[in-house]
Amino acid sequence: MLTYNREAFVPRAIESVLAQTLIDFEFIIIDNGSTDSSGKIADDYSKKDSRIRVIHRTGGNIGSGRNAGLDIASGDYIAFIDDDDYCETDFLEFLYNLAKTHNADIATCGSRKEENGNVSPNGIYEYDELHIMSTETAMENFIWRKLYNCAMPTKMVRRDLFNKGTFLETGKYDDVSTTYKYFVNAKRVVAYGLPKYTFYRHDGNNSNAATKHHLLNSEQLFEYLKAYNERTLYIAEHLPSLIPLARYSEWSYMLSMIEKINKFKLTNCNEPLEFMKKEIHKNLDEFLGGGFILKFEKEWVSRYLL
Repeated sequence: MLTYNREAFVPRAIESVLAQTLIDFEFIIIDNGSTDSSGKIADDYSKKDSRIRVIHRTGGNIGSGRNAGLDIASGDYIAFIDDDDYCETDFLEFLYNLAKTHNADIATCGSRKEENGNVSPNGIYEYDELHIMSTETAMENFIWRKLYNCAMPTKMVRRDLFNKGTFLETGKYDDVSTTYKYFVNAKRVVAYGLPKYTFYRHDGNNSNAATKHHLLNSEQLFEYLKAYNERTLYIAEHLPSLIPLARYSEWSYMLSMIEKINKFKLTNCNEPLEFMKKEIHKNLDEFLGGGFILKFEKEWVSRYLL
């Protein structure tokens, strides 16, 4: 768990981990340069429970903090929790049993979200079904975001997969730039959508601009666009059968952002807006005729690009 200035939330996150039914684990907490009492809170808990190890850093982005934790992690499987979220008491046991029972490199569970005091299903990521998938099928679901999203929480990953790529130590949005690599390199992925994790939505979320589109800005858009393009190139190298889907997904993201910029009349995104329009126009025949485009996307193309 990485924490940074979340003194109001971090005790709940820590206690949800310490309450796990699976008790044989190490809990690594990275204090990523907090200026409030988050680091002290972590230290206080470590004095009470020997499973907790706290690392204090002077700063850095999310990726560098997670990498610092991976450097000292000794477990065969790694799971992540964000410092403002919380997990059910059987979160670790559920994921570990899924991974071991099905000899999976990645196990994922469902999730819920809490916002303004209300807990509700997290869209399509809560379901009572078991899915055992090959690399290609798992990555198809990843691209479509049908069974899981790109966030590291809700997932337990075999330690060896992190040898295929660590988190980027620049930028703000590490999940979108990294998580797909673990799915590409996993030989088997198992997903069961029972909700064992709750995402807490509040104004201080790092992903706020990604979920509240009126907050979009050029810096965030360009970081996401770069990540999507790098993902396409990575998939092309490792899973060439998925190249058409990966290319479509990249343009689909661009189109969705063009729609949001127009919908919210954002004037601070003109540079990425023009870039995205040119990219889709350049590849319009493949985007429209590739067999993936959805009905509402065709309507958006007519409305915003033609």
